[in-house]
Amino acid sequence: MNKSEFIYGYNPTLEAISAGREIEKLFILKSMLAVRANHLINLANENKIPFQFVPKEKLNRLTRQNHQGVVAVVSPVSFVNIETLLPGLFESGKAPLLLILDKITDVRNLGSIARTSECAGVDALIMPSRGSAMINADAIKTSSGALNNISICRQSNLKETILFLKNSGITVVGATEKAPNLYYDADFSKPVAVILGSEDLGISEEYLKLCDLTVKIPLTGETGSLNVAVAAGIILFEAVKQRS
Repeated sequence: MNKSEFIYGYNPTLEAISAGREIEKLFILKSMLAVRANHLINLANENKIPFQFVPKEKLNRLTRQNHQGVVAVVSPVSFVNIETLLPGLFESGKAPLLLILDKITDVRNLGSIARTSECAGVDALIMPSRGSAMINADAIKTSSGALNNISICRQSNLKETILFLKNSGITVVGATEKAPNLYYDADFSKPVAVILGSEDLGISEEYLKLCDLTVKIPLTGETGSLNVAVAAGIILFEAVKQRS
């Protein structure tokens, strides 16, 4: 990362958050005084900013400046709230096409998925605020800049977000190799949100239970699964086909 992607120091970090800067993540010194740490945590929670307690060595690797126990990673993109975005999509006459990423932790996969999504006309990528790949320079590069051209929704509670989508008339489709249905038999022409899970764990059981439908991509080789970015492309362009 470049130095320009960091804000370091206790007061500068507080000022940046209060000023509405888009913060990707906070790294807080494990041994920071409780009063200061609690103030940062409360501010982070209010602004839906992920944070992590780390040893001093981690902070020193991020910057050689006087960090005072806190380093903020500035996001290169702006985040939007799905509760604000969705009504506008419906009002414009669209049948929203959304993609929910459940703990996609590989930066290059995230960038590739964003590139494919933007090309396929996806209206928003929805990600949990914790446990996902950071949107950094590598992600932007892998996406060929697509992350700057698609709405990114960072949600603190993915379960509540899925329930909100369902209550708003969005059909939630989970992509999993365990599904009984083939992806091309699903109706992607209506308002839909597709959930993709991480390659090692897939979609969490909690979210699978909330899906209106689960689908799979038929595989005929010996390999048990596709790369998640490739799977995203196959399913999203089935949606493009059906909507054309």
